[in-house]
Amino acid sequence: MGRHRLKLLIVLAVLPLLAFGIHKYYISLTQVEYLQDKGSLQIISRYFIDDLEYVLEKDSPLKFQLNTSFEIDSVDNYFKKYLNQNLQFVLNNTAYNFDYIGKEYEDDIVYFYLEITQIDTLHTLEIKNTMLFDYFPDQQNIVKIKAHEKHHTFYLIKQKDKGLLKF
Repeated sequence: MGRHRLKLLIVLAVLPLLAFGIHKYYISLTQVEYLQDKGSLQIISRYFIDDLEYVLEKDSPLKFQLNTSFEIDSVDNYFKKYLNQNLQFVLNNTAYNFDYIGKEYEDDIVYFYLEITQIDTLHTLEIKNTMLFDYFPDQQNIVKIKAHEKHHTFYLIKQKDKGLLKF
């Protein structure tokens, strides 16, 4: 009886640790910086590779196998399309398209480098980020903004997918 009780206590102590380790977090980080001297908005957006792979494969018959030797050559076209559908910027009440500079993989994260140019002044900045919301209802897209020597952070979720900042 004592030995059975000890095993039960060990299982009860270890089970919550295993459950916590297995839990998957759905989160992304987008950093936006306004460079007034260059008249540009520089954007770095980070996502977990497996989450992006899952979403792209749901919307396409292709197998993407990101960050492997089997990655399809046209993957940047799929990234651009998905980013353009789900990441929007409104500056001074005008919608802007961003330039896709490129991507980079680091461990299990993909970094997207984007830029909006020819911005003379920045009075308001609205960002809408719906990346991954269609397939991951618990997804949180964190947006950190640095402009006019101010820092601000938005925590975007499916029910509140955009933030507005006035300078």
